[in-house]
Amino acid sequence: MTNLYIPKEDGATTEIDLIMLSQTGIYVFESKNYSGWIFGDEKSKNWMQTLQNEQKNRFFNPIWQNKGHINALKSATELDNDNLYKSYIIFSGRCTLKKINITSPNVKVIKRNALIKTVKEDIESSFNLMTIEEVERLYLKLQKYAYADETVKKAHVDNVQIRKL
Repeated sequence: MTNLYIPKEDGATTEIDLIMLSQTGIYVFESKNYSGWIFGDEKSKNWMQTLQNEQKNRFFNPIWQNKGHINALKSATELDNDNLYKSYIIFSGRCTLKKINITSPNVKVIKRNALIKTVKEDIESSFNLMTIEEVERLYLKLQKYAYADETVKKAHVDNVQIRKL
């Protein structure tokens, strides 16, 4: 499922790039289209992008961003089991992941070209946590968030802009 607008407790929404539902869990993907060198630590609020011209740009920790997505999902689905959720931060092939520190299980920071292989390995090494029927019910429950109209999308963008101020 792509581009889900999940309501948050404060009344705003959080946009999830991609979710994959499986008997082995709920795979939540945050896609980053950056170039340059990427440095990040799971425990730091911001990460760093360094470009060839030595320009440095800070950006919000995508692991924290995806954690926010997962928290909204937990609330919307009423499935609070941490083991169900698998967080993937996917960077484009235009960047180099230089120094990325992660300690949490179920969190992966990878480049796009490793995505299929990594997800496949994770599924194969995981136990089923849901039945097929539970996955189907979850899909039906989340479907209403996948087809946001222009009003919802505009409100989401406006809210993101306000938070940046």
